[in-house]
Amino acid sequence: MEPPDHRRPPAPADNSSQHKPRPRNKLTSAATRPTAPHDEKYHLTEDMAEKAITWLKLHRSFSPDQPFLMYWAPGAAHGPHHVFPEWAKKYQGKFDQGWDKLRKEVFARQKQLGWIPADAKLTERAETMEAWDDIPDSQREFQLRLMELFAGFVEHTDAQVGKLVDYLEQTGQRENTMIIYIWGDNGSSAEGQKGSISELLAQNQIPNTIEQQLEALKGLGGLDALGGPLTDNMYHASWAWAGSTPFRYTKLVASHFGGTRNPLVISWPKGIKPDKRPRSQFYHVNDIAPTIYDLLDITPPKVVNGFAQDPIDGVSMTASFADTDAPENKPVQYFDNNGSRGIYKDGWYACTFGPLIPWVNAQPGLAEWDSAKDVWELYNLREDFSQANDLATKHPEKLAELKKLFLEQARENKVFPIGAGIWLRLHPEDVITSPYRSWVFDETTTRMPEFTAPGLGKKSNTVTIELECGKDASGVLYALGGAGGGLTCYMDDGYLVFEYNLMIVQRFIAKSKEKLTAGKHTIVVDTSLKSPRPGSPADIVLTVDGKEVARTTAKMTVPAAFTASESFDVGVDLGSTVSREYYKRRPFRFNGKIQKVRVALK
Repeated sequence: MEPPDHRRPPAPADNSSQHKPRPRNKLTSAATRPTAPHDEKYHLTEDMAEKAITWLKLHRSFSPDQPFLMYWAPGAAHGPHHVFPEWAKKYQGKFDQGWDKLRKEVFARQKQLGWIPADAKLTERAETMEAWDDIPDSQREFQLRLMELFAGFVEHTDAQVGKLVDYLEQTGQRENTMIIYIWGDNGSSAEGQKGSISELLAQNQIPNTIEQQLEALKGLGGLDALGGPLTDNMYHASWAWAGSTPFRYTKLVASHFGGTRNPLVISWPKGIKPDKRPRSQFYHVNDIAPTIYDLLDITPPKVVNGFAQDPIDGVSMTASFADTDAPENKPVQYFDNNGSRGIYKDGWYACTFGPLIPWVNAQPGLAEWDSAKDVWELYNLREDFSQANDLATKHPEKLAELKKLFLEQARENKVFPIGAGIWLRLHPEDVITSPYRSWVFDETTTRMPEFTAPGLGKKSNTVTIELECGKDASGVLYALGGAGGGLTCYMDDGYLVFEYNLMIVQRFIAKSKEKLTAGKHTIVVDTSLKSPRPGSPADIVLTVDGKEVARTTAKMTVPAAFTASESFDVGVDLGSTVSREYYKRRPFRFNGKIQKVRVALK
C-alpha cells in the first residue's frame, strides 16, 4: 500500500464527551462556560436542543418572513454512549436474553410491522463475532449494562428532538417545516469490539481484556461509572450486529448494508400526507441536498465564493413523497470504507468485505492485503433484501460489469488508493501532527486540539515549566487528552504529580515524596521512549530545580491518539479531566503563576 495523500486522525470529531464536550461550533460553544464543567446535570444533546430553540426564537424575532435551514447533528448514537443513569435504568432487563435471541425477536417484529419484505431472510452471525453463549457469566452484567446505556442514549436523543418539534408546533411553524430525520451512526458501530470503557482502545489497537477493563472500572466506581464522564464506553460489537437486523455486518463495512443503511424519516405536514408504509426506492445521503433544491426550485450554483463546485451526484426523492411505488431514479451509487466496498446499479449490488474486521482488535495480516485478490459477491436486492443469497457464481457477467463500474466511480470520486483509511492502523506514526519541533506556551494556551498540539504522549520530549507558587500549591500545570486517555502534570497540596492515563485500562503515576516550597521553581518532565516504534514503553522523569523528585515507566504509550475531541491545556484541564484524582475539583486551575512552558521534541 502507498500512504494516502492526507493523514487523518483515527476517529471522527463526533467522539466527544457528552458530559464535558469540546466546543466545535456556535451551537455548542456555551458548553465551555465556567458553569458547564461543574454541572452534574449537563448533557451536550440537551444543550444543543436548548440552543437550537433559542436560535429559532431569534430567527422569528429578527426575520419572521424568511425561511430557515437548520442542520442539527447530535452525538448519539455515536460513541461514547454517555447518558444519565435514569435513562439506562428504563431498559434494565430488556436485553437479558442476549444479542442472538434479540436479533430474532427484532426480525419477527420487523416483518410483523411491514418494515421489511415478508420473504426477507435473517443472515447469520460472522464466525469472528462472539455469540451470547460465549460470554462468561462474570462478564454478562457488564455487557448488558453497555447495551442498556446505548438504548437509553438513543431514547434521550429522541426526547431532545421532540423538544424541537414541540416548539415548532407551539409557534405554528410545524405545518410548513420539513424535517429530514436520519437515525444512526453510519450503521451500528462495532468499534467497541468486545465492549469498551474507552472508545479509542480499538482505534489504537491496544491489547486488552474484559477482565482488565473490569478491574480498571473498580477504581471509578464499578459498573455505575459507565455512561458517565469518567468513561468513554461503547457496547459489544455483537450488540451492533443485533442492531443491524436483518443485515450481516456493521459500521466500517461498506459491503453489506448493516454498515451503511440508516432509517430516514421525512415529515412535512403541508406537503406530504402521512403514510406509514416504508419506501423501497434506493436512496443515499447525497440525495438530500438535491431534494431540497428541487422543492425550493433552486438551481445549484456552479461557483461558490470563487470556487468551482463538483457536480452533485444525488437525485431528488420528491417523487416518493406521494407515491409509495414511484419509479426508482437513482441509477448508481458506490460505497467504500477501509477497503470494504460496494457498487449499486438498478437493483443489483456487487461488493467485497475487504481486509478489516472492525470487531477484531490488533488484527494481523492487514499489511499483506492486496485489493486485487479480494473476492466479490453479487446480490439482487429487489429479490433479496438482506443480502442473504450470493449470486456471484450464477451471474459472472453481471459481477464483472459492476466491478468495472466501481473502478470508474472510484476514479471519478477520488477514492484511490483503495483502503487508504487502513494506513494509520499500520503506521500510526503518520497520523496528522504539528510540523513544529518546539513550542513556548503560557496560561493563555487552552483548547489546543490534540492533533495540533505537541505529541507528548507518543514521542520523546522534554517539557520545562517555569512557575511561581505558594505553600501547598494545587492545580494543573498542563494536560493533554481526557478521561478516556491522556496525560497530565499537576500539583496537589504542594506535591508534584504526573499521570499517564493509557485509555483507562492502565495508569502510570509519578509523585514527589516532598512538597515544593513556596517561590519560583523550574520543573522538567522528561519523557524518553525506549524505541521509535509506535506504542513503545517510555521512561518519565520529573525534576525540580535540577533535582530528580519522581519517575515512572509507561509500559506502553498511545500509538496514534488519546482522543478525537479533547485538547492541550496549560494551567487548567478543561473538558473531560485526564486524572480521576482531581475530577471533583475540575477544571482544577493552578493557583500559582505559570510564566512559561517550553516543549521540545527529542
